[in-house]
Amino acid sequence: MVRPGARGRPLGSALPLLLVLFDLQYQGAECGINAEVEKQLEMGKKLLAAGQLADALSHFHTAIEGDSDNYIAYYRRATVYLAMGKSKAAIRDLSKVVELKQDFTSARLQRGHLLLKQGKFDEADKDFKTVLKSNPSDNEEQEARSRLMKSDELQRLHSQALSEYRQEDYAAAITLLDEILAVCLWDAELRELRAECYMKEGELGKAINDLKAATKLKSDNTEAFYKISTIYYHLGDHELSLSEVRECLKLDQDHKPCFSHYKQVKKLNKQIISAEELIKEGRYTDAISKYESVMKTEPDVPVYATEAKKRICHCFSKNQQSAEAIKACTEILQLEPSNVNALKDRAEAYLLEEMYEEAVKDYETAQANSENDQQIREGLERAQKMLKQSQKRDYYKILGIKRNARKQEIIKAYRKLASQWHPDNFQSEEEKKQAEKKFIDIAAAKEVLTDPEMRKKFDAGEDPLDAESQQGGGHPFHRSWNTWQGFNPFGSGGPFTFKFHYS
Repeated sequence: MVRPGARGRPLGSALPLLLVLFDLQYQGAECGINAEVEKQLEMGKKLLAAGQLADALSHFHTAIEGDSDNYIAYYRRATVYLAMGKSKAAIRDLSKVVELKQDFTSARLQRGHLLLKQGKFDEADKDFKTVLKSNPSDNEEQEARSRLMKSDELQRLHSQALSEYRQEDYAAAITLLDEILAVCLWDAELRELRAECYMKEGELGKAINDLKAATKLKSDNTEAFYKISTIYYHLGDHELSLSEVRECLKLDQDHKPCFSHYKQVKKLNKQIISAEELIKEGRYTDAISKYESVMKTEPDVPVYATEAKKRICHCFSKNQQSAEAIKACTEILQLEPSNVNALKDRAEAYLLEEMYEEAVKDYETAQANSENDQQIREGLERAQKMLKQSQKRDYYKILGIKRNARKQEIIKAYRKLASQWHPDNFQSEEEKKQAEKKFIDIAAAKEVLTDPEMRKKFDAGEDPLDAESQQGGGHPFHRSWNTWQGFNPFGSGGPFTFKFHYS
């Protein structure tokens, strides 16, 4: 029966076969089919014409169950199988047709054509020659001769391709195999041979495509799955490599090469996943250690060492280990000068090292390679502000500390320098003036860097004590020592008596 909601699909390359079916009324009469079988065949034919393949197939199954010697039922079911892409099932049914009715030339021609697509030249030739000997129609004779000639040509090309492969002229072999596979597109062995040539030529993506096709064309193709997995592995795609080698082991759990490779990929995959989880958690030191383990696990495939170093570069930068980050990122950029992530990570490390011009240059290079990256745009603006800021007063430099210094380090540096440069420590007027200026800068640095909001502004490239960037005038630290203290300790002409209180 026709399902109410059944939807049709285009028959594509099966259309020539379908057209043949509509001219088979006389064969039906010869079969002597009973009424029920005839009903099923008619329903199947209508559904087939409508593109409702699954329903048509069901009716042809029923017809064959009702009459297992009905070659028309097998022939029509072969048509459905072919339209569904099930060529092996189609060939089985066509063989049954030929067995039941040896002079059915249409079935022989179709089987020969399918065998040719599979690269089974001898079997295809036998069908074409049989057609020529069986008093065919003019059209059938012409088609059989044409396909027989094509088979001869393909066999000659096949011999040439094998010769080029043995002589290691893989490019020439690929050209010949391309021509053969344009016809023999279901030949798994030819696809595997072309995949080998692609691998030799370094065209690994194309090799994978042929090998994936081969896994579908040949059942239990463990070797193809193994090769796909190893290619992905050498390309650095450990996750796809693991997926493909598992397919190999599903087919044969005792496959030694696949099992050995599986253990290696699984270990590496686990380490990389673990390292990335550590990065997400902000545990950068542990992540660095894990990526160092990755390089030890796979020392022979360069892509893993390179990728591990990229992530180590990132971890050093995020962990504010600026010197280590610069070294690791520079190593990556020597190999990949346009690597945007390494440029960003090194730029941030340069900022920590107060190498502002270098940071700006890295961000500019990154932006040239990724124009729409908001993070790069913001980083570049920040680096440019900090470069401009560094040409004025740099509170970190004044205290002699790193940009990632903690508050207690800031206070410690401040106390030491304030004690050293307190004007009380100097006798001459000129020395006192120099000390006064130095002391005010030290006090200003401490004020800014110990205040979270002010420090945040300064780190973003804005000096919170700069009169130019503050509305309503400058901060008191930018005024004179006298104004800041509220009195003139030098004005009396006597000894300086102000006592500094550390906070």
